[in-house]
Amino acid sequence: MTSPTLLSPLTVRGLTLKNRVVISPMCQYSAIDGVVTDWHLVHLGRFAIGGAALVFVEATGVEARGRISPGDVGLWNDEQARALARIADFLKANGAAAGIQLAHAGRKGSTRRPWDGGAELAAGDLAKGEPPWETLAPSAIPFADNYPRPRAMSLADMAEVILAFRQATQRAEDAGFDVVEIHAAHGYLLHEFLSPLANHRTDQYGGDLAGRMRFPLEVVETVRAIWPTSKPLFLRVSASDYVDGGLIVDDTIAFAGAAKALGVDVVDCSSGGNTPTPPTLYPGYQVPYAQAVRAGADIATMAVGLILDPRQAEDILAGGKADLIALARPALDDPNFAIHASAFLTGAPDYGLAPTPAKSGLDRLAQSLRHIAKG
Repeated sequence: MTSPTLLSPLTVRGLTLKNRVVISPMCQYSAIDGVVTDWHLVHLGRFAIGGAALVFVEATGVEARGRISPGDVGLWNDEQARALARIADFLKANGAAAGIQLAHAGRKGSTRRPWDGGAELAAGDLAKGEPPWETLAPSAIPFADNYPRPRAMSLADMAEVILAFRQATQRAEDAGFDVVEIHAAHGYLLHEFLSPLANHRTDQYGGDLAGRMRFPLEVVETVRAIWPTSKPLFLRVSASDYVDGGLIVDDTIAFAGAAKALGVDVVDCSSGGNTPTPPTLYPGYQVPYAQAVRAGADIATMAVGLILDPRQAEDILAGGKADLIALARPALDDPNFAIHASAFLTGAPDYGLAPTPAKSGLDRLAQSLRHIAKG
């Protein structure tokens, strides 16, 4: 019997993933001064125990002003790197590759945590020890009325951000991560440069698509130069802004092709985030973007967004629409998605996807259930 594609290995550069189940970066807004805590270890560790092949740490600020909120994870100092190394070690020791998403929030920074309203930090937050900070963007255009007005970046600012990505990449390598993903989606800094909705610059970093791509591609080039050639580099994009005059799929295909030429291996295809207007949601609503980028840029892609069950995931992969499946909220609901997928797609759960302590208990459970079934 042919193994389901979802459960088959995939080799990218020097890394072989044991299956195609990836845990997408999920912001927890629970770090302290950018340092991960036991919450992050448990949150991420359970996905390795559940059989996922690759687990990503959430969007991780490359500098303090690159955070979304005061609770964001950071990688701009060695204390943060040491705490993240503990997570990378745990993931790898329990069967999953360890990934980290390097990010800069741009004009969507200096905001409250989502459960505190998500709007601009203000005087009340300063009193709680969470002061606002200056935000940066390609142009001085706020994301929304209740967000801070950013400062348009100078060339010196761009050089500082590129250096921050460079240093964070080196820290990710020192911490033992297997995969780095550059965050160029969801209305954050690199997406802001790409989109004509946020980038009104008249210099070499604005104007046509080539100009708007210039700074994000400089970041890609810098990260790839530091990141070992044996390790994969992923790139998350928002394939469409969903607004007339915004980024469209053809733009994203061109960007993906240029990024591939600089050494990106996989494009993680999301969408939206550059305007407050949400997209129309339905199961697999972003899969067509992964398919279009895969074909148009001739690059491996990862599909993400309301992929809710193993059959849907298998059909995406078997149909050649993507090469990997990324899960966020469905994985929160079912951290053992990969193990349950093996049972759903083959009729027999593969407990070998779990580390030995969990596998041992699951094997005994299966024996007990077989005993009961025999009467």
